Amino acid sequence: MCRLFGLHAGSQPVRATFWLLDAPDSLSNQSRREPDGTGIGTYDAEGKAHVAKQPLAAWEDHAFAREARNLRSTTFLAHVRYASTGAHTMVNTHPFEQDGRLFAHNGAFGGLGELDQRLATLGVTDLVHGETDSERLFALITAESRRADGDVTDGITRAVTWIAKRLPVFSLNLVLTTATDLWAVRYPATHGLHILQRDPAAVHGPTAPLEARSHRIHARSEDLARSPHVLIATEPMDHNPGWRPIASGGLVHVGPDLAVTTTFPYPDSPANPLTLSDLEPSAAASQMP
Repeated sequence: MCRLFGLHAGSQPVRATFWLLDAPDSLSNQSRREPDGTGIGTYDAEGKAHVAKQPLAAWEDHAFAREARNLRSTTFLAHVRYASTGAHTMVNTHPFEQDGRLFAHNGAFGGLGELDQRLATLGVTDLVHGETDSERLFALITAESRRADGDVTDGITRAVTWIAKRLPVFSLNLVLTTATDLWAVRYPATHGLHILQRDPAAVHGPTAPLEARSHRIHARSEDLARSPHVLIATEPMDHNPGWRPIASGGLVHVGPDLAVTTTFPYPDSPANPLTLSDLEPSAAASQMP
């Protein structure tokens, strides 16, 4: 199952170090599926997006994902890919960038032919460079955000609702960032997605740096020992009791001031829900915990 990680540090850039494959892999352990790609996106002082990503088609490529990356940004988006659709290539590796926004997805859905027709109607087929359902979902969000005069919340709502009503859906979990905002969706309840609002100033005693670690992604920041921030992750990344699951159907928005709002704009369940048994074997394997 793909791993999502989003971090919003507020209006001032902070430094953080990331390892995208923190857990060592064994060449002799062939029973455990290895990731198909990793990537991380940030924003510079001018608000321009930067993405470093690599498909992991060969063992030597794993060095890219294991090296420490010292980055500075207001928002961060990291992804470890287990492919459900599309080859193990650069264009299919997350995060994706469109209109200066960054996007990563954990899930699977069908009906890509119908979605391609919708993208053609909206005039955004040029946004899709690879083969994944994820990039197509992002293109629909981008198209709907353009139609909503740049309102990303409205764009996400329209896009996810359209897919939920028309296409077979297993999971549409996603994180989308700009230099100033972060959005996350958990839909439906298939996969978990968690949020932590962390304010070191509210803790009695010495403050500790951010030390967030999952099965794959590891993030550390000394700067965040002193300032509040919000984390989004596939699973809780430390023992902080403040981690809470985003409820199914939740659309979370984190603004520049770190204010968090959650709305529930989608149908309770997709019109055509999928189960693991409905997916192709490779896609089903990518969705296993």
